[in-house]
Amino acid sequence: MQDIKSNPITVKQLEAMKALAGSYEALFNKRAKLYKEMGLKDQTLTEKDFKYYILEHYTFLKRPVLLFDNQIFIGNSKKTIESAKQAINEK
Repeated sequence: MQDIKSNPITVKQLEAMKALAGSYEALFNKRAKLYKEMGLKDQTLTEKDFKYYILEHYTFLKRPVLLFDNQIFIGNSKKTIESAKQAINEK
């Protein structure tokens, strides 16, 4: 468990999450208030941009992110939570 407000994620942590998620965009929170305020929703962002913004401000990381047994679960949708529970219960 990591409080990313007081202990921001590192480049190494983000790169490890990207390796499991497949892209920085998958980790990016497009519902963040700053996303709209900064006008990012009207821009075409690249993977480099997604990485930059996630490292720049914690709000751009979709949360929660659960890393378990070389698997990643991103966000709080019912499907994601159920998948995470199932993976944990299988161990």
